[in-house]
Amino acid sequence: MAYFNCFALAFLMTLSLARIDVGVAARDLLQQPQTPSLLKKTFPPLPSFPRPSFPKPSFPKPSIPSFPKPSIPSFPRPGVLPPLPSKFPSGPKAILSPLPSIPSIPQIPTAIPSIPLFSPPLSRSTP
Repeated sequence: MAYFNCFALAFLMTLSLARIDVGVAARDLLQQPQTPSLLKKTFPPLPSFPRPSFPKPSFPKPSIPSFPKPSIPSFPRPGVLPPLPSKFPSGPKAILSPLPSIPSIPQIPTAIPSIPLFSPPLSRSTP
């Protein structure tokens, strides 16, 4: 799998670099000045040759042998369902256990308590 990933990455990098080269070449071609029409060579028209006609071969048509046809059994019409019974049998009753209670989410306090980090230093008493 790692070999495939390396191959895919190398392929994508090659494609992206190839696109850059095509874009630069196209820009260079668009920025070149137009050549005057006098320098363009005109070519003579191509001669037209008659198309040869070949005779179509005639092949004998094959004869298809006749096989006996199988008998198709009769099925009920599609879409027609049999009638439902009027009384359904009573099955065992399922007893469900009670669901566990979901714990309540604790509330986050919104007031920020004051921290006495920047309190003024205590004064020394001199007698």
